[in-house]
Amino acid sequence: MSETEQSADSEAPFTVPKKIWHRNLIALWVGLFLTSMGFSELMPFLSLYIETLGNYTHSELSLYSGLAFSASFIVAAVVSPLWGSLADRYGRRLMLLRASLGMTICVLLMGFATNVWMIIGLRFIQGIFSGYMPNSNALLAIQVPKKESGKALGILSTGGVSGALFGPFLGGILASVFSYRVTFFITGSLMLVVFFVTLFFVKEKFQPVAKEDNLHTKEVIHVLPHPKLIFGMFVTTMIIQASNNSISPILSLYVKQIMHGSPTVTFFSGVVAAVPGISTLVAAPRLGAIGDRIGSEKIMIFGFILAIFLYVPMAFVTNVWELMILRFLLGVSNACMLPAVQAIIAKNTPAQVTGRIFSWNQSFQAVGNFSGPMIGSVVSSIFGYSGVFISTSILVFLNLCLVLNDTKALRRTHQA
Repeated sequence: MSETEQSADSEAPFTVPKKIWHRNLIALWVGLFLTSMGFSELMPFLSLYIETLGNYTHSELSLYSGLAFSASFIVAAVVSPLWGSLADRYGRRLMLLRASLGMTICVLLMGFATNVWMIIGLRFIQGIFSGYMPNSNALLAIQVPKKESGKALGILSTGGVSGALFGPFLGGILASVFSYRVTFFITGSLMLVVFFVTLFFVKEKFQPVAKEDNLHTKEVIHVLPHPKLIFGMFVTTMIIQASNNSISPILSLYVKQIMHGSPTVTFFSGVVAAVPGISTLVAAPRLGAIGDRIGSEKIMIFGFILAIFLYVPMAFVTNVWELMILRFLLGVSNACMLPAVQAIIAKNTPAQVTGRIFSWNQSFQAVGNFSGPMIGSVVSSIFGYSGVFISTSILVFLNLCLVLNDTKALRRTHQA
């Protein structure tokens, strides 16, 4: 075990029995699965729902849809540190309950919306009540032994991946069989299930911190064994999300281009979008376990190198099958990245500030979620669809250089 891991371990206030954190892992996995599925099942038809709320021009619909989509990410980036501070004072479980109940109310109210500004406003509020994922990671990170955190967080990440994979499929069925409004009500009910799963099955032995003992931002940074490493992981998270999401705006259009307008474009666009999630789901727990043995930073570096070698040929594919294979392999690189970042953060963060650190990481993740599609849209308008894949590979290369510099000490420790 490295010195940084020992330092972080020494801050743990108590030892959680294995059966407790195992049960928490299962409950949090279910919560993340339902949360991610709920969000992703609404996204494919959100703009179509907005279209039913008024008589909008094409440009107005694009603008309102963009505002509705990005509102929650922008707000989440701002408020996440506040929730992280409260999590360290009052417990991560309470923040999970707050997030799941807030999501439930917002999604249910969207089903009653009568104009686009209600949707945008509720998405804004939804961003305020965000935080289920980082608090899940933070709660598990302080309970799982450091030597097993890579595998545990890798397994937890598959809950979000599989939910996002299944969500659009379920959302399409629900919207077709029922209606857009009814789908919001069903999704809100799923969020309520997340609240009750968290309430009854997630356990946390938390000792409240007095307000006067709650660390300020400078003090939080001071107690970190390697603050440069942690902040490097924040930037890495942002670039990973920006890279992944830069492809989103043009993916279906790119499939349409290489399939020359075939009537099966819609089907294959869905498959191409989904295949990375399948390989990530399979690979993440295994790569997390390997990272616990050889170093999570090595797994992450491998993921960056693999991504670079996959994005470049994507720009030159001649048929959808080539793109599908490359996207499937890209899911393996995704399984190397974010779970490894979370494991490195968990292994090098004292328990007393874990909630704060993971919430800061969510802020950077939200910025990546917001900026990625903007980058993809701008690049595609100037250089075409293929240019997006080339620019993304350059972005990943820059991230690789950053990671190689930030993880020098970790690599030396694991080589010793």
